[in-house]
Amino acid sequence: MKKIINTTNAPAPIGPYNQAVLNGKMLYTSGQIALNPKTGKLEIGNITSETTLVMENLKAVLIEAGMTFENVLKTSIFISDMNNFAAINKVYASYFNEATAPARETVEVANLPKFVNVEISMIASI
Repeated sequence: MKKIINTTNAPAPIGPYNQAVLNGKMLYTSGQIALNPKTGKLEIGNITSETTLVMENLKAVLIEAGMTFENVLKTSIFISDMNNFAAINKVYASYFNEATAPARETVEVANLPKFVNVEISMIASI
């Protein structure tokens, strides 16, 4: 059965979608960007802080669903400039145990919502 997951500890959706959907044991998150959930403002000063905020937003959604990063099976990372890959990867890696890290793809795209530099979505399971 489909259950909508929303938390005030992550940014409210800016369109016709929810932060995540839990279907049975599977959680599908929407892509998160560097929107501060308290202010609703973008924080894109540098790629390290931007990626950290994206990961913290995802962490809040996972917690709301009763999960942690250990439950994540797959991530999708969309970046506007592949030159930022190393910095993004360094922050991303700090949230996972390398031995049990999820499957992942990283794709450079022409543009992202609100012209941010990174957007990440996840699939997790209880």
